[in-house]
Amino acid sequence: MKQIAVGILAHVDAGKTTLSEGLLYAAGEIRRLGRVDAKDTFLDTNEIERKRGITIFSKQAVMSFENSVMTLLDTPGHVDFAAEAERTLGVLDYAILVISGTDGVQSHTKTLWDMLKRHNLPVFVFINKLDLSGSDKERILEELKNEFGDRFVDFTQEEADLSESLAMCDEALMEEYLDGGLKEATVRRTIKRRAVFPCFSGAALKMEGVETFLKAFDRLTEEPAAMEAFGARVFKINQDDKGNRLTFMKITGGSLKVKSLIESAEDATEKINEIRIYSGDKYKTVDEAFPGSVCAVTGPKKTVAGQGLGFEKNASSLTAEPIFSYRVILPKGVEPSVALEKFKELEQEETQLRVTWNGQLKEIQLRLMGEIQLEVLKQLILKRFDLAVEFEEGRIVYKETIENTVEGVGHFEPLRHYAEVHLVLSPLPQGSGMQFEADCPESVLDKNWQRLVLTHLMEKQHLGVLTGSPITDIKITLKSGAAHQKHTEGGDFRQATYRAVRHGLMQANSVLLEPYYAFVIDIPAVNVGKAMTDLDLLGADFSIERPNGDMTKIKGSAPAEAIRNYQKQITAYTHGQGRISCKFSGYGRCRNSEAVIMDIGYDAEGDTQNTADSVFCSHGAGFNVKWSEVTEHMHLPSVLKAKKEEPKQQNVVRASSFHASDEELLKIFENTYGKVETKLPSRAMHTRKEGSASKSTSKGVKRFEKSYLLVDGYNIIFAWDELKKIAQDSLESARGELVNRLAVYKVFSGYEIIVVFDAYKVKGNRGEIEKEQGITIVYTKEAQTADAYIEKAVRELTKQYNVTVATSDGLEQLIIFGSGAYRLPASHLEAEVKQVEAGVTKMVEQYNLETNQQGFLRVLEEKLAEWKEKNGQE
Repeated sequence: MKQIAVGILAHVDAGKTTLSEGLLYAAGEIRRLGRVDAKDTFLDTNEIERKRGITIFSKQAVMSFENSVMTLLDTPGHVDFAAEAERTLGVLDYAILVISGTDGVQSHTKTLWDMLKRHNLPVFVFINKLDLSGSDKERILEELKNEFGDRFVDFTQEEADLSESLAMCDEALMEEYLDGGLKEATVRRTIKRRAVFPCFSGAALKMEGVETFLKAFDRLTEEPAAMEAFGARVFKINQDDKGNRLTFMKITGGSLKVKSLIESAEDATEKINEIRIYSGDKYKTVDEAFPGSVCAVTGPKKTVAGQGLGFEKNASSLTAEPIFSYRVILPKGVEPSVALEKFKELEQEETQLRVTWNGQLKEIQLRLMGEIQLEVLKQLILKRFDLAVEFEEGRIVYKETIENTVEGVGHFEPLRHYAEVHLVLSPLPQGSGMQFEADCPESVLDKNWQRLVLTHLMEKQHLGVLTGSPITDIKITLKSGAAHQKHTEGGDFRQATYRAVRHGLMQANSVLLEPYYAFVIDIPAVNVGKAMTDLDLLGADFSIERPNGDMTKIKGSAPAEAIRNYQKQITAYTHGQGRISCKFSGYGRCRNSEAVIMDIGYDAEGDTQNTADSVFCSHGAGFNVKWSEVTEHMHLPSVLKAKKEEPKQQNVVRASSFHASDEELLKIFENTYGKVETKLPSRAMHTRKEGSASKSTSKGVKRFEKSYLLVDGYNIIFAWDELKKIAQDSLESARGELVNRLAVYKVFSGYEIIVVFDAYKVKGNRGEIEKEQGITIVYTKEAQTADAYIEKAVRELTKQYNVTVATSDGLEQLIIFGSGAYRLPASHLEAEVKQVEAGVTKMVEQYNLETNQQGFLRVLEEKLAEWKEKNGQE
């Protein structure tokens, strides 16, 4: 019988565990069907899993069916546990992707698909929950094809239709189909090489379609070829109820026997004491495991998840990466060193957990995927270690990189020690990670010392100098170095290497990075304007797709910190009709780096555990040399040619790019509904003012990074008829309507907008400033008019920025003109605001119109074809 490892993956709540239960029942491995809501499923055995009703830990079950022995691996569906699912993919032969018949392709579905593609795994699809109202198999199949390609084939259709659909997917199948019919062996091979993705459907809870799927899966799968030499892939580390350390692995070649020796991490040789084959929470022991077996072994203490044994190489790094950091608050009386040891033990088991010790703050910090994982971890720590820990509110895990090439020098020479290292640090493209290499002649530094330097570069997570965050996207090259024939020891090069990295970072132009999410928002078309305003304020880059019925899809990318809680706002303003899905897409420039750096308050020079200083020796004693003076004392010449010093620019702030080019937006508007007579305002407007001195230099007109628009609130309200009418009933409502309309206008204008409301007659009023929808709102203090506040603000702001003031007050306009600001009459502002609003409305209307026209044309074509067929005409 063929032996196959198959994993079940899905977005949370798609019915993945229910399908697993159905497959085990259909194969005769369990006698009764368990239910997730009844907390009695065969694979969700953990108390925390049953309580929450979700899969948290990957579990396995062995089942025999007709010609196959299958190891079924149920993986977590929640995005917080994506790393656990991803690590399991490395031991699979096939994957079953479960799609909800009501929800369709969701954000995590796309993440899982990317993982499956990366591992080149053949995939079977099961469309579940077709018994529920709102489910639609044909719609889901169309979604799959639109998102992932046309190779999804419904295997439940009639044989003739199935053969024709398969032939359209692959050239080899087409040739065989034309030669007389498809052979099942050819179809199996086509599925194996991912040229076809078989789709089945049903309702797992009612066992509808489950047995049909299982029979087809048995027929359409192949056992992978196995090597004669021993090989295995480790995918999980765990602990049993008695505290025994378990290493879960899949045997890919040869065999593994009890008492045999394996080489684990750190070149250690460890003995296998016991081999267990788990099914649910029970297991049987065997003396030998063969290719295809997924087993757990006791004995090894140094194995790690992702490790390759025998001929197998170590797995590549995970795409899922923890981006939230939490400080651990320990119970009174618990020593941090004791707790740290326990957390490190847990880190080996939890794929997506990172444990660090912050020496400066003397605290344990955990890096996690999200709040659900945090809650689970808290319960796990209490159960395992009897520690009732708490966690401080999480914050984003930042990273740092550099944008110029620098040389880093590290020298370590206390008495009877010696090592000097010269490194070149170069920036890499975004997403490259860290790269290390040696480019140093052996005549300068012996090969053994070079290998040692590379080992020390790779063994540590090096920290940046802006916030003490890990560095990334940097290539570090060993260029030169020196050792002493008598006094150099291995530890000397460790010290010199660490200091050289740090020395280079202190000289570089460092850039702070923050994690970004790719997002998809589905909202009613009437809410598009509100969403666009919000997304711009969040610093998102996005595009709007054509509406599908009453709903519009917005896709883009935004800082994770800004958008992770946006679902609550969407639910509020769409009255529950809208939704957002997010997935981690990598790191990009931090949009507010200056504020983040100031808030973290990291002292690079005060971090003695990551020092950039060097140690030299003079008159028989070592002495410390500050990093800024190391090049004056180093023993070897510089490896970089002298260059003109570049200006240091450490704090780089990412600007929103959605309204970066108003010309592009204007082009979109004109393509949508015709020529626009009055152009939308842009940041480049009013570079010079009529009758005033131009703000220029010898190089031309000076362009400011920001443009401010100051609005005399009550003046505008009573100058605009619509707002004036609202103000007659409620002045507060009029203020709110003005702010709402200016928020939309801000997206397209690029202005930083300040609205000033006159409160000089309010007794005891001390003035108030607040922020709403990205608009700064100022209420003047007692005895201060809006005019006075605006005049004062104009004098200050025009020193650094372009400033425009919107008012219909003639005297105020004259004063503003003399202060170096630009004038915008109330009527002109109203016209521009209305044009922006009309543009957004017409954009959505045009999309709807195009969609409806295309639908009408399709119907017309179908009717015409029917008429021709009926009348026998060409």
